[in-house]
Amino acid sequence: MKIAIVTDSTAYLTPDQIKDLPIRIVTTPVILDDVTYNEGEDITPEEFYKKMAASKDFPHTSQPRLGDVLTAHKELLAEGYDTVINIYLSATISGIHSTISAAARNIKGQNVIVYDSQITIILLGEMVRQAGIMAKAGASVTEITDMLDKLRATTGEYFVVNDLQHLVRGGRLSSTAGFVGGMLRIKPVLTIDDQSHKIVVAEKIRTINKAYARIEELFAKETKGKNYPIKAWVVDAGTPEEADRWLAELQAKFPKIRFARSFFGPAITTHIGAGSLALAWIADRDQISK
Repeated sequence: MKIAIVTDSTAYLTPDQIKDLPIRIVTTPVILDDVTYNEGEDITPEEFYKKMAASKDFPHTSQPRLGDVLTAHKELLAEGYDTVINIYLSATISGIHSTISAAARNIKGQNVIVYDSQITIILLGEMVRQAGIMAKAGASVTEITDMLDKLRATTGEYFVVNDLQHLVRGGRLSSTAGFVGGMLRIKPVLTIDDQSHKIVVAEKIRTINKAYARIEELFAKETKGKNYPIKAWVVDAGTPEEADRWLAELQAKFPKIRFARSFFGPAITTHIGAGSLALAWIADRDQISK
């Protein structure tokens, strides 16, 4: 058995991160001012932030093209990969899971598995990367999916957005939450609910600095006493200086945790808006395996 991994561009993995790993990435189309861009191919995050700021219309996305996914499977089969694990952003965010599950029966000569990460951005990316490492080492499907289950259970994230209307218009947050946020001019702390795997308002905070402070408190509480090392990221959508400053503060306050930087690309920024900032974390398998 030879296993490969297929994911979507919202994993925000760089070429260096997946170098020499059996991982393929399919793009997520983003539509802005009637122009379709392929995330990760023909528009950079910085270019998208600028176009989004200048546009009068809200952008929108569609799920990765089925044809692109099938092409990736065909190419992998030609390279001898008889098994492919598809790991995409949460099924509560995209319909790609059901699309590929339905199409899997028509993929001949290949065992196709569709795994719900229940998450997105770099946390999805880290799950994909670790699956690729195991696949390259010769692990079985069961061993890889068992690892993914355990890794998925260690994920956590809190984020703050500038404008809730992006989430409301995209159907990722209830209109009631968006209305309250706009009326009170609050900076709500958002998260992905552990049960529904949908974006929810965790707490309503009055100022951005208080929101950051509260996220740090929640992060400290949720990571305290864990019997495994943790890796965390500060993730931004067009505010790199602010993100760098927060990362430095977090590293000083939590010296035992490895922090890094990541970003919200065009597809996710479409739904949360530019200027958003997040703290995301997961078990650090790189340290566990040492």
